[in-house]
Amino acid sequence: MATAREWVGIQKFPLATQTALLEILGTLKEKEMDSLTVLVMGKGGVGKSSTVNSIIGERAVAVSTFQSDVPRPVMVSRERSGFTLNIIDTPGIVEGGYINDQALELIKRFLLNKTIDVLLYVDRLDSYRVDNLDKQIVKVITESFGKEIWRKGVVVLTHAQLTPPDCLSYEDFFARRSDAILKVIDSGAGAGVGAPFRKREVLGHAIPVALVENSTRCNKNDGEEKILPNGTSWIPSIVKTIAEVATNESKSILVDQKLIDGPNANERGKMFIPLILAFQYFFVVKRVQSWIKDDIAKAPKSSWE
Repeated sequence: MATAREWVGIQKFPLATQTALLEILGTLKEKEMDSLTVLVMGKGGVGKSSTVNSIIGERAVAVSTFQSDVPRPVMVSRERSGFTLNIIDTPGIVEGGYINDQALELIKRFLLNKTIDVLLYVDRLDSYRVDNLDKQIVKVITESFGKEIWRKGVVVLTHAQLTPPDCLSYEDFFARRSDAILKVIDSGAGAGVGAPFRKREVLGHAIPVALVENSTRCNKNDGEEKILPNGTSWIPSIVKTIAEVATNESKSILVDQKLIDGPNANERGKMFIPLILAFQYFFVVKRVQSWIKDDIAKAPKSSWE
């Protein structure tokens, strides 16, 4: 793992944000954690790289108007007061309306032998519906890293500074959008994901949802902290959520070769060998034996018998 640079970006935050972040890092160290690795995934153009930069407090990942994503995975590592924060930014796993298998393979190879403490699944708050592509994304993440990855997951909704449509309140719109995504995750990740975390839940789901506004036009409070329409200072809020998920009872995900390769087809086939043999014996061998006995019984006896 690359050597972490000093986290100088934290000093650029308003004093209240700095204080909150240092308290969170202190809490993690009290729980005997001296490092934390966060994986950021999702579609292209949803604000993954900008979110990484906002959390770090510096332009750690290049963001361009003409390039929606990093071309390959990149890990940003920052150290502060003996604690190392690693955030892995990834290219979008969708291209032309389909899953980009090449990007997915790049991500998996990059993650080999790394331990993921938290997954940030990023999408936009101002997208008004989920579709089959969202289901495919959840499915490939689950197939690549196992359904347990969602126990270490946080849904991140960017472009959070918006005016809701159809006369909905901000909280109602947020609740509906969150619920739609969480249902896709529950469905795509399979049974068992919904076991409750110790910390807050969203609409009965175990996976927390964090709101983000990366724009320079983001509103600020009197302390110059970037705030959401509900008044929450969002940078300390998302870092706190990340820390809570990192320290929940679920194990972090070690991305080893076995996990990347997935279930071995030959091993899966071995499970069915006893059933196949039993079927052949009772429905083929026994039947053939019965036919032979019947033929012998019906055959005319020789004169010497």
